[in-house]
Amino acid sequence: MSTVIDDQQPAGGIPSDKLYFRIGEVARIVGVKPYVLRYWESEFSGVRPGKSRSNQRLYRRKDVEKLLKIKDLLHARRYTIEGARQFLKVQEEPGDEELLSPRQLKRLRQVRETLVDLKEKLES
Repeated sequence: MSTVIDDQQPAGGIPSDKLYFRIGEVARIVGVKPYVLRYWESEFSGVRPGKSRSNQRLYRRKDVEKLLKIKDLLHARRYTIEGARQFLKVQEEPGDEELLSPRQLKRLRQVRETLVDLKEKLES
């Protein structure tokens, strides 16, 4: 059960009523200084905040979630920057099933079954 602060933000979480966040808000949510966020932007390709008309960084919810993950990897799990980069890359790569349409996947399964049957016939 999470405690609510200011009727909007669960303690230790991302405010549920906002779509965009300024760098100061993100720094407070993630628990690091703004310069650390700017550095992580240069090191991790998945974090690319937009800019407002006044040229302020505007982070989306998915950016904030990714930054929280990066902080966990670097601070809690003691990954290096390169290790965290590799971890995130592997996590984001789609599996073969995500690259194929259901029709293609069904056809591949049929071909596999046919090949398994042929193999069994050749071995007997």
